[in-house]
Amino acid sequence: MPAGFAVRALVTGATGFVGSAVARHLLRNGHRVRVLARPGSDRRNLQGLDVEVAEGDLTRAASLLPACEGCDALFHVAADYRLWAPDPGELYRANVDGTRSILEAARKVGVPRIVYTSSVATLGIPKDGTPGSESTPVSVEDMIGHYKRSKFLAEEVARQFAAEGTPVVIVNPSTPIGPHDIKPTPTGRVVRDAMAGRVPAYVDTGLNIVHVDDVAHGHWLAFERGVVGERYVLGGYDMSLREVLTEIADIAGRSPPKVRLPHGVVMPIAYIAEAWARLTGMTPIATVEEVRMSKKRMFFSSAKAQRELGYTARPARQALEDAVAWFRSL
Repeated sequence: MPAGFAVRALVTGATGFVGSAVARHLLRNGHRVRVLARPGSDRRNLQGLDVEVAEGDLTRAASLLPACEGCDALFHVAADYRLWAPDPGELYRANVDGTRSILEAARKVGVPRIVYTSSVATLGIPKDGTPGSESTPVSVEDMIGHYKRSKFLAEEVARQFAAEGTPVVIVNPSTPIGPHDIKPTPTGRVVRDAMAGRVPAYVDTGLNIVHVDDVAHGHWLAFERGVVGERYVLGGYDMSLREVLTEIADIAGRSPPKVRLPHGVVMPIAYIAEAWARLTGMTPIATVEEVRMSKKRMFFSSAKAQRELGYTARPARQALEDAVAWFRSL
């Protein structure tokens, strides 16, 4: 693609965390942005942004064709990112069926380049403790819970479209941290609660922490340089949960938690929290899926994206500092 070439891009999920970062990155670099937004959706992340809003819904296929019309690029970032839902079918309708519908619409109108946002949740994790990568063997049977299964199946849809000739490149962000996490995401809740001193203990697990703005830049690099049908991990730095909480405590001027809870102690709490959530409609403080996933250290390598896309990530400390600063500003 010629240097300085401006595109008109449709961004799904721009009212959310990663999607809004992608939209902001595109705008900062002189591109025109159209966003898909549900009628009545929370649009705080669009305030002050010079974007065109196309009202539509991934679950209403007829609304997607006009949204895609005339676009040079589609960044399909939208996803139902919940590790617990009263109706798990909602996750599959949004993540799997919605991905199929938006890719079909893009194919029909001839969008020439598509970046699909998957997740490292779809990747395998080696048993020897080394970081996972795009080539680590994995199957749907390895997916813990409905969110991971829905994202795995959605990525399979994207790969099938690519195999059939649709120009889809796949990116797999790790654990994005940073500003504009308005919902917030499950990880954002950890940052918010830890900086307020509401995380008195931790479990022995690990995450790959990356600044959300680096993930956004990685989306553009995948658009520019990615190979159709390939996937690229957009990650940062592997850290234990204890290290993450210690960094947040240092940034916030608090003492870090010192109590490590065995997974066997936390699991009954998660079951009780989910039962209470079903009765009240509130989000559970811990979910069974979270506890099951925490038994593995979710470490990943971005070497392929670094090598093939020129991707880089800033230090994890900066991502955490920016997240804390943003939550403090609310």
